Order: sequence, then C-alpha cells, then structure tokens
Amino acid sequence: MSKVLLDVRNLAVSFGGVRAVDGLTFSVHEGEVLSVIGPNGAGKTSAFNCVTGFYKPSAGAVTFDGADITGGRPAVIAARGVARTFQNLRLFGDLTVLDNVRAGMHVRIKQNFLDAMLHTPRYWRGEDAATDEAHKWLDFVGTDRDRTARIRNLPYGEQRRVEIARALAREPRMLLLDEPAAGLNHGEKAHLLDLMRRIAGLGIAVVLIEHDMGLVMEVSERIVVLSHGREIADGTPAEIRSDPAVIDAYLGAEEAGSGRTTEVER
Repeated sequence: MSKVLLDVRNLAVSFGGVRAVDGLTFSVHEGEVLSVIGPNGAGKTSAFNCVTGFYKPSAGAVTFDGADITGGRPAVIAARGVARTFQNLRLFGDLTVLDNVRAGMHVRIKQNFLDAMLHTPRYWRGEDAATDEAHKWLDFVGTDRDRTARIRNLPYGEQRRVEIARALAREPRMLLLDEPAAGLNHGEKAHLLDLMRRIAGLGIAVVLIEHDMGLVMEVSERIVVLSHGREIADGTPAEIRSDPAVIDAYLGAEEAGSGRTTEVER
C-alpha cells in the first residue's frame, strides 16, 4: 500500500443547527482513485470544502502529507499540493484556453510586482515557462481546440478538460473533482475515465464526487459512502455494490428488497 497522503479524522461542520458533516473519517493514498458518493445533501461537497479550506470545520482534523491543514486558507492548502475542480465550471470566459490554464500557475511562477511592472528577464522567463507548461497539460488532457480561442466558445465537455488541465498545471499531489462527469456525453465520459486513470498513473491521488455509478464503479479503487453527513461504508467497488446499508441509503429498505436494480448496482 502506498503512503497515506490525506487523513481526515472525525471531521464535522455545521450550518446553524444543521450538521452537514458529522464525524467523517477517511484517508487517501498516493496515486489512489477514491470516490465519495451518497444521496444529494449527504455532505460530500461540504467535506471537500473543509479539506480545501473553503469551510472551517467545527471539529476534527485534516492532515495532508503529515501537516495539519485544518481550517487553513485555500491558497495555503493549494500551495501544499491540493487542487480541485468545482461542480459548476469556474473558468474565465473572456480569456483564451491557454490563458485559463496559465492562470492556474500563479502560485508557482517566481515573479514579483517589479518584475511584472518592468517586464524584467525573470518576468519573460516565467511567462515562457508558464506557456510551455500550459501546452503540456492541454496536450495531456486531450484538448485539440484552438488554444487562442475564448474559453466561452468551446463546447461544455472541452471546457471541463481545460478546467482539469488548469488544476494539473498547479502540479498537485492530490486532485479533487466535484462531479466531473455531469453534463458529459458517453464518449466524453469514456475520455474522462481514461484521463483519471492516467492522472493516478502520475502518482497524483484522485478524489471524486460523482453520481454516475457506472463510472464510479469502473474507475475507483475505493469508495466512501456518506449519508446525512456520516460515513456508512468504505470499501472496494465490489464491497460497496453489495452493502445493504448503501442500498438502503439510496432507495430505502423496502425498495431495496423489491428486486429492482438500484442506482448503485447499475
């Protein structure tokens, strides 16, 4: 088993009287593909937001590569090697494909204010390096569109690839994907499946929230299932597929015993 990269222990976050995440514990290993699934409102995105610093947990601890990042600022956590995409695309519509990816590298470019103002040699070296890196990751995700085109003019599936390329351009050690298959057609989902495997092949841990159970079962090495903010299962796809608690959380005990194929079993 590879090294534990992310360790979440007894994580909790509340909004008013609502406990969105309640005592969540799980870990992620280097190069592992792990899915976090559960019904709508189960606390999946809230857990992601706690890990990446967008929410401050009310209890528990988040450790990344041995360092406590609990409640840290998003920029600091990103600089440690945690990148993410969002459920809704967060690209800069008026920027080009290339510049959207370059924008993800600001934490890595070694420039200061004077370099940018005076266009020093260090500024141009940084710009050239960022451009080369952006092309590399666009090639990696399989984007063959005009890279000088505005991102808003690309089809939705292509925009998803650019968003992932921008996240990879940060050179993360862990990539969190929030419903990356939403809105994709069959061919685009097949490409995404291959892409996630290739990302993991680089040694980058991939953690995804996803409702497409066919994709989840095919790509995941391990699956964590949430319901009402609590973890109800953690295991391999085969173990999760047959877990009565998981089936019950999706459909209810009465329907689970009816013989109908559940969302988890598809």
